[in-house]
Amino acid sequence: MSDRYCVIGNPIAHSKSPLIHAAFAAATGQDLQYERCLAPLEGFETTVRDLIKQGYRGANVTVPFKLEAARLATRLGPRAQAAGAVNTLIFADGEIVGDNTDGPGLVADIVRNAGVPLGGKRILLLGAGGAARGALLPLLSEDPRQIVIANRTLATAEQLVADFAAHADRLAATGFGDVDGSFDVVINATSASLAADVPPVAPSVFGPGVLALDMMYGNEPTVFMDFAASHGAGVRDGLGMLVEQAAEAFLLWRGVRPETGAVLAAMRQAG
Repeated sequence: MSDRYCVIGNPIAHSKSPLIHAAFAAATGQDLQYERCLAPLEGFETTVRDLIKQGYRGANVTVPFKLEAARLATRLGPRAQAAGAVNTLIFADGEIVGDNTDGPGLVADIVRNAGVPLGGKRILLLGAGGAARGALLPLLSEDPRQIVIANRTLATAEQLVADFAAHADRLAATGFGDVDGSFDVVINATSASLAADVPPVAPSVFGPGVLALDMMYGNEPTVFMDFAASHGAGVRDGLGMLVEQAAEAFLLWRGVRPETGAVLAAMRQAG
């Protein structure tokens, strides 16, 4: 019988993860099944424990359960500890191990797929919520010159910097309206694109040679991407991040890292 995995969320019908993992399994010769799992909003823990009883080997976790997954895990990997959130669960030896592959997926997409090295660069990270928190440690591991965290509520950005005090010399916090200077990479880690909105930062942060990446993705460019492109930046959505974080989860589960290029190209073509 094939090993079973799934992605847990609410809603979940839109998830592309089953297509991605099926492609990874076919490419690497791994015998597994991967499904969508709709969990009741008040029933995440029950859902996970039922999956374990059914013999599932692991699961991905998406909104709105990433914080709850971190609390449920019996052990957290370093990336999940830093993020305070879990998007990958491993069920083994009576444990529920939590990890976070979102940040590594983001970095892999920027460095490998977009071909933009982050060493010595100045990065603007828009937002200070869970998505930004999950990205911070992997971004710092690339040795950027500085990461400026901009948020609508300055105190939230300042708290995020304080939580990563060991890296304080390379971090700064500011409000959206006070972002200053030029940047090499601008990452939108807010949910503004879901509401067809753009974080209110000065257009001057964008320009030729700047990569502007929105963690959101869809069949059309997000409003953030359109705004950045209109001011000269190169733009990228979050589909590559989705594929790369899935590859990292696949590695944790199966011990083999699938190639992502063909899968990403197929996902883009499928729309």
